[in-house]
Amino acid sequence: MAFPNIRIVLVRPQHPGNIGATARAMKNMGLSQLTLVAPRTFPADEAVARAAGADDILAGARVVASVREAVADCPVVVATSARPRTITWPCLTPKAAACALWDGAQTAPVALLFGAERTGLTNDEIDFAQALVQIPVDPVFPSLNLAAAVQILCYEIRLSAEAERPSAGKSGAAHQPAPQEALNQLIDHLEKVLIDIGFLDRSNPRKLMRRLIRLFRRAAPDTNEILILRGILSAIERPYPPSE
Repeated sequence: MAFPNIRIVLVRPQHPGNIGATARAMKNMGLSQLTLVAPRTFPADEAVARAAGADDILAGARVVASVREAVADCPVVVATSARPRTITWPCLTPKAAACALWDGAQTAPVALLFGAERTGLTNDEIDFAQALVQIPVDPVFPSLNLAAAVQILCYEIRLSAEAERPSAGKSGAAHQPAPQEALNQLIDHLEKVLIDIGFLDRSNPRKLMRRLIRLFRRAAPDTNEILILRGILSAIERPYPPSE
């Protein structure tokens, strides 16, 4: 069983051994698409050693500079988080996250984000996701190794696939969320217009843009809906005709 549309994304991984162990965890479960965002050290002999036979995953790994680039073509993005956030995001169990990724992968690439070992994902990086996933752990000792977290979620993805659930892609549903980059461009356009009309103060934005980003990620608009919204923004940018 292969999962060509499911992408595991490690954001700013610090230890090459964890990259190798992630590759091994992925191969155990049949996943092969690994993307690394600004890794501290890669390629590295330690990564190969820890991969323990999953060298092909490392060899095919894509290295990019930003999360935006890593998920540009993905309509569905789920981010892992071990701590609560100031602005509430939809939070899924590992099983529910796996189901969402499996369903989305029937028609387009999807991504699962993991943050740096010590710090996790930043709020700016989480802004690219529609939902968070948290792995339940004992609060007395909540620290979970990066590769272990990858293993747990890849296992859930495999269980979801083997259950042969009716997926959104196979049900004939008409709605297909737009790729992330189209949504990112809409958000950039919206921010510019809000600044131009004086609604958003660039020097004191508070949490307005983050709340709007959350709204649009949750809504998951399709390409036509994004074009309509951008058309409205473009109309706002044009000078109004003089009144008679």
